[in-house]
Amino acid sequence: MTIDIAALATPGIATLPPYRPGKSAEEVQRELGLTNVIKLASNENSLGPSKKVLDALASGGFDLCRYPDGSGSSLKRAIADYHGVSPGQITLGNGSNDVLELAARSIVTSAHEVIYSENAFIVYHLATHSIGATPVVIPTRDQSHDLAAMLDAISGRTRLIFIDNPGNPTGRWIGKDQLRSFLASVPEDVIVVVDEAYYDYAASLCDDYPNSTDYLADFPNLVTTRSFSKAYGLAGLRVGYAISHPDLADLMNRVRQPFNVNSLALLAAEVALEDQEHLRRCVAMNEQGMQTLTAAFADLGMEWFESIANFVSFDLARPAGPVYQAMLQEGVVVRPLVEYGLPNHLRVTIGQEYENAIFLNALDKVSATYFSL
Repeated sequence: MTIDIAALATPGIATLPPYRPGKSAEEVQRELGLTNVIKLASNENSLGPSKKVLDALASGGFDLCRYPDGSGSSLKRAIADYHGVSPGQITLGNGSNDVLELAARSIVTSAHEVIYSENAFIVYHLATHSIGATPVVIPTRDQSHDLAAMLDAISGRTRLIFIDNPGNPTGRWIGKDQLRSFLASVPEDVIVVVDEAYYDYAASLCDDYPNSTDYLADFPNLVTTRSFSKAYGLAGLRVGYAISHPDLADLMNRVRQPFNVNSLALLAAEVALEDQEHLRRCVAMNEQGMQTLTAAFADLGMEWFESIANFVSFDLARPAGPVYQAMLQEGVVVRPLVEYGLPNHLRVTIGQEYENAIFLNALDKVSATYFSL
């Protein structure tokens, strides 16, 4: 072959590293010949969807030879009622990753700048580079968003600011007054996307955690994104959504792929939203697991980022790669954070009680070897 395919790439794509998800349990079983593996790498809710959701999916109340409702009208109405907004403010996505990218694609060009924090969710980086826009990456302060520095970085080319609240992979957050003050200081022609994928966990763990949908009426340049992949346990079905000013939602829906949310996902998300009792059980499990894991880290003499999500990133005070590999050998999949600029940290998803116990037993065993070297 004589043609250089890479030379044909859209600017920003050729040098963009592909997203690398956490290893699946099946992959580790196959590679290492293990029979029992637990995955605590991708911030999934291992309690899974509610029985009501599973029953609805098992009922077969959909026709799989037909395309799904392209507008997702029933789910939009349910989400709108839940949040007290209009359906015209909702944009549905194939997971919240999708709506994050839609927000960027609908308003950002290669002539613009996009602001986000270092160590922030990697999708902001991917979306910015795929458009060919200029990323303006702001160093964190104590592993938290430096909002003052973000404001200082705004220029005439700035079109979009991404803020994950709480942040992934640190779990740090911005408080209510901080967020409102920040939004009030951002120029009206700069869109602020507040990514609240972990909202339900965060709201239960922190009284000062803001619900950014409360600010939508005051700030038409605000976009709130949420996900059914975390607390609702629907990661495998991929459903997320954005709430914004109707005019911005209209733009996002213009670039949204037709039928981007499948029929099963539409049904499951609507039923999940109705089953708030199951959501409360998932949130309570997370609260207990957070206490268990952080207490164990303290006993092991490890530091960690205080988190209000369903994960904790902990510091090994030395390169984490050997511990990550050793944990795989013990049948426990966690997430290394080298790509986030945190080579000494691992991130663990809070699981069910038995999963947390397996993780802690493995960590105790591996640490005894690792720290004796």
